[in-house]
Amino acid sequence: MSLVRLTIKGISYSQTQNGAYALILSEVDGERKLPIVIGAFEAQSIAIALEKEIKPPRPLTHDLFKNFCDRFEIVVKQVIIHKLVDGVFYSSLICERDKIEEIIDARTSDAIALALRFNAPIFTYKNILDKAGIFLKGEPGAEELSTKEDVEITDIFTENKESEGANYKNLSVDELETLLSQAVKNEDYEKAARIRDEISKRN
Repeated sequence: MSLVRLTIKGISYSQTQNGAYALILSEVDGERKLPIVIGAFEAQSIAIALEKEIKPPRPLTHDLFKNFCDRFEIVVKQVIIHKLVDGVFYSSLICERDKIEEIIDARTSDAIALALRFNAPIFTYKNILDKAGIFLKGEPGAEELSTKEDVEITDIFTENKESEGANYKNLSVDELETLLSQAVKNEDYEKAARIRDEISKRN
Protein backbone atom coordinates (compact mmCIF):
# COMPACT_ATOMS: atom_id res chain seq x y z
CA MET A 1 0.00 0.00 0.00
CA SER A 2 1.30 3.43 -0.93
CA LEU A 3 1.88 6.12 1.68
CA VAL A 4 0.55 9.67 1.37
CA ARG A 5 2.30 12.50 3.17
CA LEU A 6 0.16 14.85 5.26
CA THR A 7 0.59 18.31 6.74
CA ILE A 8 -1.38 20.05 9.49
CA LYS A 9 -3.93 22.50 8.12
CA GLY A 10 -5.28 23.63 11.48
CA ILE A 11 -7.21 22.90 14.65
CA SER A 12 -10.86 23.80 15.08
CA TYR A 13 -13.06 23.82 18.19
CA SER A 14 -16.31 21.89 17.85
CA GLN A 15 -19.39 23.24 19.62
CA THR A 16 -21.26 20.04 18.83
CA GLN A 17 -18.88 17.88 20.86
CA ASN A 18 -18.12 19.43 24.23
CA GLY A 19 -14.39 19.69 24.87
CA ALA A 20 -13.52 18.18 21.49
CA TYR A 21 -11.40 19.63 18.71
CA ALA A 22 -10.97 18.70 15.08
CA LEU A 23 -7.41 18.34 13.85
CA ILE A 24 -7.42 18.88 10.08
CA LEU A 25 -4.65 17.17 8.12
CA SER A 26 -4.12 17.90 4.43
CA GLU A 27 -2.44 15.71 1.81
CA VAL A 28 0.72 17.35 0.47
CA ASP A 29 0.15 16.48 -3.19
CA GLY A 30 -3.62 16.80 -3.31
CA GLU A 31 -6.73 18.63 -2.11
CA ARG A 32 -8.22 16.13 0.34
CA LYS A 33 -8.36 16.78 4.07
CA LEU A 34 -8.41 14.26 6.89
CA PRO A 35 -10.36 15.47 9.97
CA ILE A 36 -9.52 13.76 13.27
CA VAL A 37 -11.38 14.44 16.53
CA ILE A 38 -8.99 14.98 19.44
CA GLY A 39 -9.24 16.06 23.08
CA ALA A 40 -8.54 19.49 24.54
CA PHE A 41 -5.18 18.56 26.08
CA GLU A 42 -3.86 17.11 22.84
CA ALA A 43 -5.19 20.11 20.91
CA GLN A 44 -3.30 22.46 23.24
CA SER A 45 -0.13 20.41 22.94
CA ILE A 46 -0.30 20.48 19.14
CA ALA A 47 -1.15 24.20 19.13
CA ILE A 48 1.81 25.06 21.35
CA ALA A 49 4.12 23.11 19.03
CA LEU A 50 2.75 25.00 16.02
CA GLU A 51 3.01 28.40 17.72
CA LYS A 52 6.76 28.73 18.09
CA GLU A 53 6.50 32.10 19.83
CA ILE A 54 4.55 30.75 22.81
CA LYS A 55 6.67 28.99 25.41
CA PRO A 56 4.95 27.16 28.28
CA PRO A 57 6.31 27.96 31.76
CA ARG A 58 6.99 24.25 32.30
CA PRO A 59 7.28 21.29 29.92
CA LEU A 60 4.09 19.69 28.67
CA THR A 61 3.90 15.89 28.62
CA HIS A 62 4.98 15.74 24.97
CA ASP A 63 7.84 18.16 25.66
CA LEU A 64 8.97 15.87 28.49
CA PHE A 65 8.89 12.89 26.12
CA LYS A 66 10.97 14.84 23.61
CA ASN A 67 13.52 15.80 26.30
CA PHE A 68 13.67 12.18 27.45
CA CYS A 69 14.30 10.96 23.89
CA ASP A 70 16.96 13.60 23.30
CA ARG A 71 18.80 12.56 26.47
CA PHE A 72 18.84 8.90 25.43
CA GLU A 73 19.43 9.62 21.72
CA ILE A 74 16.10 8.28 20.51
CA VAL A 75 14.71 9.87 17.35
CA VAL A 76 11.13 9.77 16.06
CA LYS A 77 11.73 9.47 12.32
CA GLN A 78 8.13 9.45 11.10
CA VAL A 79 4.51 8.92 12.07
CA ILE A 80 2.18 6.65 10.14
CA ILE A 81 -1.60 6.68 10.56
CA HIS A 82 -2.01 3.03 9.62
CA LYS A 83 -5.55 1.98 10.51
CA LEU A 84 -9.11 3.32 10.74
CA VAL A 85 -11.66 1.25 12.67
CA ASP A 86 -15.14 2.52 13.61
CA GLY A 87 -14.05 6.13 13.17
CA VAL A 88 -10.93 5.72 15.33
CA PHE A 89 -7.51 6.32 13.77
CA TYR A 90 -4.54 4.18 14.86
CA SER A 91 -0.96 5.40 14.48
CA SER A 92 2.61 4.25 14.90
CA LEU A 93 5.80 6.08 15.81
CA ILE A 94 8.79 4.93 13.78
CA CYS A 95 11.72 5.45 16.16
CA GLU A 96 15.45 4.88 15.86
CA ARG A 97 18.28 4.50 18.37
CA ASP A 98 21.80 3.30 17.55
CA LYS A 99 20.61 2.58 13.99
CA ILE A 100 18.00 0.14 15.32
CA GLU A 101 14.44 0.92 14.25
CA GLU A 102 11.45 0.29 16.50
CA ILE A 103 7.72 0.73 15.88
CA ILE A 104 5.65 2.03 18.81
CA ASP A 105 1.85 2.12 18.90
CA ALA A 106 0.40 5.55 19.77
CA ARG A 107 -2.82 7.52 19.76
CA THR A 108 -2.90 9.65 16.62
CA SER A 109 -3.13 12.93 18.58
CA ASP A 110 -0.06 12.00 20.66
CA ALA A 111 1.83 10.81 17.59
CA ILE A 112 1.22 14.11 15.77
CA ALA A 113 2.15 16.18 18.83
CA LEU A 114 5.46 14.31 18.92
CA ALA A 115 5.98 14.49 15.14
CA LEU A 116 5.86 18.29 15.40
CA ARG A 117 8.49 18.32 18.14
CA PHE A 118 10.80 16.00 16.20
CA ASN A 119 10.11 17.67 12.82
CA ALA A 120 9.09 14.20 11.66
CA PRO A 121 6.90 13.69 8.57
CA ILE A 122 3.33 12.40 8.95
CA PHE A 123 1.96 9.76 6.58
CA THR A 124 -1.17 7.72 6.06
CA TYR A 125 -2.05 4.97 3.62
CA LYS A 126 -3.90 5.83 0.43
CA ASN A 127 -6.81 3.52 1.26
CA ILE A 128 -7.39 5.38 4.55
CA LEU A 129 -7.42 8.73 2.76
CA ASP A 130 -9.76 7.27 0.13
CA LYS A 131 -12.10 6.15 2.90
CA ALA A 132 -11.99 9.14 5.28
CA GLY A 133 -10.59 12.01 3.21
CA ILE A 134 -12.92 14.89 2.33
CA PHE A 135 -12.92 18.11 0.30
CA LEU A 136 -13.72 21.28 2.21
CA LYS A 137 -16.24 23.77 0.87
CA GLY A 138 -14.89 26.21 -1.68
CA GLU A 139 -12.00 23.99 -2.71
CA PRO A 140 -11.56 21.96 -5.92
CA GLY A 141 -13.59 18.76 -5.67
CA ALA A 142 -15.92 20.16 -3.03
CA GLU A 143 -18.89 19.16 -5.14
CA GLU A 144 -17.96 15.54 -4.45
CA LEU A 145 -19.05 15.83 -0.80
CA SER A 146 -22.05 13.76 0.13
CA THR A 147 -24.80 15.34 2.23
CA LYS A 148 -23.69 13.40 5.31
CA GLU A 149 -20.07 14.51 4.94
CA ASP A 150 -21.18 18.09 4.32
CA VAL A 151 -23.01 18.16 7.66
CA GLU A 152 -20.02 16.69 9.49
CA ILE A 153 -17.63 19.29 8.11
CA THR A 154 -20.05 22.09 8.92
CA ASP A 155 -20.23 20.79 12.49
CA ILE A 156 -16.46 20.67 12.78
CA PHE A 157 -16.15 24.29 11.79
CA THR A 158 -19.06 25.57 13.89
CA GLU A 159 -16.86 27.46 16.29
CA ASN A 160 -17.21 30.03 19.01
CA LYS A 161 -14.06 31.76 17.80
CA GLU A 162 -15.88 34.41 15.79
CA SER A 163 -17.56 36.05 18.78
CA GLU A 164 -14.39 35.71 20.83
CA GLY A 165 -12.33 37.22 18.00
CA ALA A 166 -14.74 40.15 17.78
CA ASN A 167 -14.16 40.83 21.48
CA TYR A 168 -10.38 40.84 20.95
CA LYS A 169 -10.75 43.50 18.25
CA ASN A 170 -12.18 45.89 20.82
CA LEU A 171 -9.15 45.57 23.11
CA SER A 172 -5.91 47.55 23.02
CA VAL A 173 -2.55 45.88 22.36
CA ASP A 174 -1.60 46.32 26.04
CA GLU A 175 -4.82 44.60 27.10
CA LEU A 176 -4.18 41.80 24.63
CA GLU A 177 -0.63 41.36 25.94
CA THR A 178 -2.03 41.04 29.48
CA LEU A 179 -4.57 38.44 28.32
CA LEU A 180 -1.81 36.58 26.47
CA SER A 181 0.33 36.38 29.61
CA GLN A 182 -2.65 35.14 31.62
CA ALA A 183 -3.51 32.51 29.00
CA VAL A 184 0.06 31.17 28.97
CA LYS A 185 0.17 31.18 32.78
CA ASN A 186 -3.09 29.22 32.86
CA GLU A 187 -1.69 26.89 30.18
CA ASP A 188 -4.60 27.71 27.85
CA TYR A 189 -2.44 27.65 24.74
CA GLU A 190 -5.29 27.49 22.25
CA LYS A 191 -6.58 30.82 23.58
CA ALA A 192 -3.03 32.20 23.71
CA ALA A 193 -2.56 31.35 20.04
CA ARG A 194 -5.72 33.25 19.06
CA ILE A 195 -4.68 36.29 21.10
CA ARG A 196 -1.21 36.22 19.55
CA ASP A 197 -2.80 36.13 16.08
CA GLU A 198 -4.82 39.26 16.93
CA ILE A 199 -1.67 41.02 18.18
CA SER A 200 0.17 40.06 15.01
CA LYS A 201 -2.57 41.66 12.90
CA ARG A 202 -1.98 44.97 14.69
CA ASN A 203 1.78 45.00 14.00
